[in-house]
Amino acid sequence: MKKIALEEHFITPGLEPHMRAAMPKLSPESADHLCQLMLDFGERRLAAMDAAGVDTAVLSISGPGVQAEPDAATAVKLARDANDRLAAEVAKQPARYRGFAHLPMQDVPAAIAELERCVSELGFVGSMVNGHTHGVYLDDPGYDPFWERMQALDVPLYLHPTDSFVLPYVLEGAPELLKPTWEWNFETSSHFLRLLFAGVFDRFPRLKIILGHMGETMPYHLWRFDSRAALIIGKRPLKEAPSFYLKRNLFVTTSGQFDNVPLIAALSALGADRVLFSIDYPYEDSITAGRFFDTAPLDEMTREKVARLNAISVMNIRI
Repeated sequence: MKKIALEEHFITPGLEPHMRAAMPKLSPESADHLCQLMLDFGERRLAAMDAAGVDTAVLSISGPGVQAEPDAATAVKLARDANDRLAAEVAKQPARYRGFAHLPMQDVPAAIAELERCVSELGFVGSMVNGHTHGVYLDDPGYDPFWERMQALDVPLYLHPTDSFVLPYVLEGAPELLKPTWEWNFETSSHFLRLLFAGVFDRFPRLKIILGHMGETMPYHLWRFDSRAALIIGKRPLKEAPSFYLKRNLFVTTSGQFDNVPLIAALSALGADRVLFSIDYPYEDSITAGRFFDTAPLDEMTREKVARLNAISVMNIRI
C-alpha cells in the first residue's frame, strides 16, 4: 500500500554537532553511519522508502536541532539554513519529499516569521519542534502569538521528544531508562498535557498537534485524565474534559512503535482519522515498519486512512 511517512529525519552540517551531543552512547562507527544516512537525500534514503512502500516522506531535522542552541541569533540563522537546504532537496524530488519547518523558538517573532516563510513561500506542510527550548515549554503565554499563527496557517506542529531539562530523580542511577527507552516518552506526553491544561486548545481550538510513537502512551489514559481532572481545583478550568481535546487536537503516528497492541489502542481511543503512518528513519528499520503496517489487523478503509489519507488531510498535501 502506498504510504506517506512524517517522522523522517535529516541533518545539516551546522546542526550535526547538536545531534551528536544528544545521541545515546553509540560507537563512533554507529554515530557516523546515522549521520551519513541523514545527510543523504538520494539513493539510500529513496531505497529505504521504497522498501517500506513510502511514496512521500515529510522530512524534518533530527533532534535536538536549534532547541539546543544557546544563542538565539545563531538559532535563527541555523533554522533558516536548515529550511533552505530542505527546500532545495524537496525541489529536486517534489514527488517524494515534503518538509516540516525547523523553528527557533528562542525568539518568538523570528519563529513566527520563519513558520510563515516556510509554509507560504517554501511550501512546507507544517513544523516540528523538538520539545522544550532551554526549559521553556510551549504552554508559556509568550508563545500565544505563535499558536495564533499556527492556527491561521492551518498546518500541524509535530511535537518531537527531547531530553528532560532537569533529569527527574526517579531516573537517577538508571541509565537504561534514559532517552528513547522511557525518558522521552513521559517528557513529551507531559509537554502535551501542559498545553492541554494551560488552556492552549481552548484559546486556539483548531490547532493540530502530532505526537509520534503511537501517542507517547496518551491513548491509554483518556478515562484516567477525565476522572482525575474532575478533582482538580485550579485557577485555569478547562471548557471541556481532557479527552475532548485529545480527540480533537491530537494526531499520533506509528513511528518507532511497530506493534498491533498500541496501534489498536490508538485507533480505538482517538478514531481512524487520527492515526498516521511513520517510521522514524533512520533510527528505525524501514522494512520492519512497512511489514508491520501492511500485515496489521485493519480493514482496508482504515489501512488506507492511516497509510496516506489522514496525512493528506491533516497537512493539506496536494498529490
